[in-house]
Formats: sequence, structure tokens, C-alpha cells
Amino acid sequence: MLASGIELIAPEQISAAANGSKRLLVLSVSAGNGHVRAAEAIVAHARADFPSLSVRHHDVLRLVPFWFRWVYSDVYMALAHRLPEAWGWLYRTTDTSSETRWSVRLRRLLQSYCATRLIDEIQRFQPDLIVCTHFLPAEMLSDRRFKLHIACPIWVQVTDFDLHPIWLQPAVSGYFVANDELAYRLLAQGVPSARVIISGIPLMPSFSVPPDRVSACKQLELDPQRTTVLMMSGGAGAGLQPSLIQALLAEHPDLQFIVLTGRNQALFDSLQTVVSNYPTRLRVIGFTDQVATLMACADLAITKPGGLSTSECLAMGLPMLLVSPIPGQEERNAAWLIQEGAALRADDPATLQFRLQRLLADPPRMAAMRSRARALAKPVAARVVLQTAGRLVQS
Repeated sequence: MLASGIELIAPEQISAAANGSKRLLVLSVSAGNGHVRAAEAIVAHARADFPSLSVRHHDVLRLVPFWFRWVYSDVYMALAHRLPEAWGWLYRTTDTSSETRWSVRLRRLLQSYCATRLIDEIQRFQPDLIVCTHFLPAEMLSDRRFKLHIACPIWVQVTDFDLHPIWLQPAVSGYFVANDELAYRLLAQGVPSARVIISGIPLMPSFSVPPDRVSACKQLELDPQRTTVLMMSGGAGAGLQPSLIQALLAEHPDLQFIVLTGRNQALFDSLQTVVSNYPTRLRVIGFTDQVATLMACADLAITKPGGLSTSECLAMGLPMLLVSPIPGQEERNAAWLIQEGAALRADDPATLQFRLQRLLADPPRMAAMRSRARALAKPVAARVVLQTAGRLVQS
């Protein structure tokens, strides 16, 4: 029960999906990696646990003109990683913008123009429910010209611990959110309680039943008795520096390190010299779908505060040292995780080295952060989404 007196629907109150073939369409956007991974998690859980539900996933950027895809993907990545302050300004400005502003009207006009193939796909598939893991398809489908072509409910899965106003769209039937704070904020803006589900952020099935530490370390040829630090900076591998990794290895001879470089092949290649210097204590991994196995080896994660990657850390009970947050959503993710006691933040290499040293020397604090991470974790978020889908398509 919230302070407002409105009772939220708890996951355990949601009925399981009923029998009968129904169609669920999941729409993501490949601007960053988390939105797509959340969608893939919903699909993976559906195939494993809900065989009667026909699920299809589309990356909306594959259904729009090239120039629009370039704006949403390449420009976003350039701003977020090369001009982060510009992205932060844009995020804050649009956080308080009015729907009557010319820039909003222009954006909606362009999105409406580019939504034709998306509408065609929806009409072909005839879904009983649509779940959007990014605000773009929700905003596209809110266009009044398309409402007659979409008879099914549209739900939005928010993939951060912050709620930017752009996630709120008039055509949306309901919202899946990461925590009770976001739910409260939706209710405060007039969204009915029946349209708010505190699900968490969808994770792959491997996070609901993760491998044990010994077997995970065996796969990577690491010592399960030695303290292990996992370093990762998102799917693009941004923010990791070989010089920092080399310094940490030299400063902490008792530690093992796993470095996840994502799709950054240049970083992966540049770290091979460091690996040759520390062959038993450093593992460098490129893009992988075995993140749960890597996390099962670790005692601590050094990571950017993306909504999905930090949700994975919470599911594995990993304390976090948060680095290089993108101004805007990642800074707000970091603030929430620190407030909840599951993370610390380090804004430069010297602070990171200092806080890592302090944490390693303070086992009770590490244990407290681990406990908080587990308390905040929602590893079966995707299952909650699918259970809700089952209930909605039968109603």
C-alpha cells in the first residue's frame, strides 16, 4: 500500500497465462544494448515457460528509413559516449518540456511518417498484446492516425530506475516498472493502479537459476577461492582503459579480474598484452550471452549504471562500483542504487582505486551491500510480464 492509499498489483497476485494460442509482440530499439536485451529476455522466458504464447520480437530501427535509424542509434551513441554533457542537457531539457513545443511536434511528425512498416508488421502478426521496451515504439503507436489499426493493449516496460516523461504516452494501456518508487511516480501523475505492475527489468532465464561459483570458475579456469572482480561497461565496451586494468592488477596481487569488453574489438585486442602479463589472473571476454556465468564467479562488479546490467548485478547479489555514468538516465540509476545501499560511485580512476581498496578491506560493508542487492533483485521480471500478458489476452 502506497502513501496515497492506492494498492499496487503485486507479482504474486497475477494469474498464470491461460491455455490457448495467443500472440505477444515485443518491440525494442537498438539505441544502446539494454532495451534489446530486455526484449530478448521476455522472448526467452516465453519459449521456455509459456509455449502456448506465440511471441515475436522486432527491433523497430530495422523497420524505419536509414536516416531515422542513424539519428536514433548512431547519434545517440555519439552524444552519450563522446559528448555526454550534451546528452545530459538534452535529457534534462526534455524532462521538463511541454508537449506543445515545436521540437516535440516535429519529432512526432517524423515518427509518424516513419511508422508505416511497423504498422504493417502489426497488422500481419495481429498481436493480442504489444510490450515496448523503449519509448520510441510507444510514442509512434500513440499517433492518432494509427489507433484504428491497433486493437490490442500496448504496455511499456521501463528499462531504467528513472522515469523520463517521454515514457508516458496516451495510447499506453499500462506500465511495467523496476521498483515501487517509479510506480508511485506514475500514480502521482494519474495513472490508475491497475495499469502499474512492479515487475523489475526483464533478465534472461539464466539469472533466475544461475550457475554455482565453483562450476562457473572452472569454465573460466579461475580459482573459486580467490576474490574476483568483474569489470564491464555495457555492450559497446565504453569506459574501460587498459592502463587502469593494468594498475589494478599490479596494485591487488591477490585478486582475479574478468573484463567484459562487449563489441569493442579494439579494446579486446589492446588488452591481450595485459593478459600475457597476468595469464592466471585476468580473463578478457568479448560480447557474450553468458553474463550470468561471469557474474557467478565475481565478488564485486565495476560497471556503468545501465538499467539492465545493474539489474543483472542485483539478481546475482553483486555489490557495485559505478563508473562513467551517462548524464541523464544512468546518473539517476546510479543515484538510486547508491541510495538503496547496493553501490558506490567512482568518478575517476584514483577514486575507483581508493574505493575498491576500502571495500576489499571492509568485509562487513561488502556483505551489507550484497544483502541489499539481493533484497532489491527481481530476477523473474520477464516471467511477471508474461504472466500479466496471459491475464490480459484472456480478459
